[in-house]
Amino acid sequence: MNIKEAKQEIIYTIKAYLAKDETGASLIPAERQRPVLMIGAPGIGKTAIMRQIAEELGIGLVSYTITHHTRQSAIGLPFIAKRDYGGEEYSVTEYTMSEIVASVYDQIERSGVSEGILFLDEINCVSETLAPTMLQFLQYKTFGTHRVPEGFVIVTAGNPPEYNRSVRDFDIVTLDRVKRLDVESDFGVWKEYARMNGVHGAVISYLEIRGEHFYSVTNDADGRHFVTARAWEDLSDSIKVYESLRQPVGRSMVSAFLQDPEIAGSFTVYYELWNKYRNLYKIPDILNGNFPAETETFRKAAFDEKITLIGLLASGLTQDAAAVDEGKSVQKEIFAVLKKLQGKLRSVKEMGRVTGSDTAQNTEGGESRLPAGSSEQLLTGQVSVTGVLRELTEELADAREARKKARMLSVKEERVGRAAENALQELLHHLAKTATGDVDSDYGIVKAWFAERETARKEMVRMTDAHISNAFRFVKLVHGEGQEMVIFLSEIASGYYTMKFINEHGNEEYFRYNELLLLKDRRRKLQEEIFELGET
Repeated sequence: MNIKEAKQEIIYTIKAYLAKDETGASLIPAERQRPVLMIGAPGIGKTAIMRQIAEELGIGLVSYTITHHTRQSAIGLPFIAKRDYGGEEYSVTEYTMSEIVASVYDQIERSGVSEGILFLDEINCVSETLAPTMLQFLQYKTFGTHRVPEGFVIVTAGNPPEYNRSVRDFDIVTLDRVKRLDVESDFGVWKEYARMNGVHGAVISYLEIRGEHFYSVTNDADGRHFVTARAWEDLSDSIKVYESLRQPVGRSMVSAFLQDPEIAGSFTVYYELWNKYRNLYKIPDILNGNFPAETETFRKAAFDEKITLIGLLASGLTQDAAAVDEGKSVQKEIFAVLKKLQGKLRSVKEMGRVTGSDTAQNTEGGESRLPAGSSEQLLTGQVSVTGVLRELTEELADAREARKKARMLSVKEERVGRAAENALQELLHHLAKTATGDVDSDYGIVKAWFAERETARKEMVRMTDAHISNAFRFVKLVHGEGQEMVIFLSEIASGYYTMKFINEHGNEEYFRYNELLLLKDRRRKLQEEIFELGET
């Protein structure tokens, strides 16, 4: 199975293990809840999907690479205790709590969530002294005398022996007590993940052309050479930072991630071409509708060059759509805070100091709008709009920090939270300069500020819609409705953020060409069926 299928199967497993009957008892008894064992090559995303699963299910995650541990840290340290047996006192050896089990309890305390995943990586690569402990753990879900807390599902991962010399084979007794999932690399699945997580367009476009370089492990006289999915993602992150700092991306930098000289050299050459085409084709101009007067060069380009151009267009649209999505998420965070602000202003009415405005409502289609305040309803008093807003902003920051400490905050959620906090700080600075002390007036300033942000967000939506339409028109102008249009359409359809944008806001050009190509495909299949019937 691929990593996407493995992720879904683990989600099903966790839901089944955590399911309870009407009495509160587990539908699958604890002793029948087999630990999940994923076996797959290194760097294909086994660890990454565990974070995704925990975030999607809203449960905790405690993750360990077990090869970093000794027997003592896994089962605890011995100490001498006194016990009474048959009326006589004896000295016996007991063990402190396992560091791993203690970490699970710490996670529960930090997050307040009693359900989660205990993930142990490289489970079949432990040292000889730790091997018996791991076998006991897989069979009985205990480290020494300490059991993993109820509510935490055990998921483990290991590497096949051809990728790791330290691999130990599990015996049948152990394998018969785990739920084994064999996972293989799959570029198509990884591409979906890459689009969603902003992997550099040059990486995605290169692998579209050289898919055999996505995952590679070879041996020759110079040693072992390898490239993994993890390496491509880490390389992408570094390229984006290098570009922002205007630092050159050369072969030495690429080779530090892609540890195969041939693939590293091939990608380095392609990246140089990518930059050349990016400057030559002037993608921002195309997306803005300023098409070059001469299109024959584009039409006669080699296939690899056409794929690169399509990749550049798709990458630009992905960035636009992702920015729209993040902007909407930031606005939602801000709207939630300002709604609380309104509620607190209203609550003061009970103390006879100030009353609040009408309840804030969300408009249809996900639009956000603050309610209109009323001079008759809002009375000047001791309460300060600035003071209340400052408290709410601090609460937002504290809540984000708490979720981060509990390891229940995704990278995107942290980025959105920080952006919302920064925007609210800007609002506070604006109020510091413009506030009058009158609640009605100051609340009006807040509304105007929020409305201005909404106007800017809607303009971003309009521009992204126009960019998608212009990209389709350009491909149609240069290549007509041939295979290049099919490839471009599939790039848009496979992009997480581009399709999310189209599903939420629509795009006439996408729907038109998608329907046209579907009709052509149906007509072609009908012609093939008629031809087959004629031969019969």
